[in-house]
Amino acid sequence: MKRLRVKLVKSPIGYPKDQKATLRALGLTRLQRQRELPDNPAVRGMIRKVVHLVQVEEVEE
Repeated sequence: MKRLRVKLVKSPIGYPKDQKATLRALGLTRLQRQRELPDNPAVRGMIRKVVHLVQVEEVEE
């Protein structure tokens, strides 16, 4: 199964609360923090909402 490595590269300060909540739901609470998440439509939708704050790469298992 494919996975996505998501890294928070820009601070969410000054952005709407819903975007901050999305980052928390992804497990990204501090700058430079990385998470490997499953590649599914729910996660892709959350990433699309905060794409201007994160860096994404696909990881093959």
